[in-house]
Amino acid sequence: MYMDAVVIAGILTVLLVVGFFVGVGIFVMRDQKAHGHQSRKEGKHGQKPV
Repeated sequence: MYMDAVVIAGILTVLLVVGFFVGVGIFVMRDQKAHGHQSRKEGKHGQKPV
């Protein structure tokens, strides 16, 4: 298989997309650890939890 500019651009695009989703996943995990200990209160919105 020869390495054309299109092949390199495609591989780079895939790596950037994977890196983006890994970054979002790390952000969500860290945010969940930082704010996960807070419990929901029943009267917060005036409704009972479902």
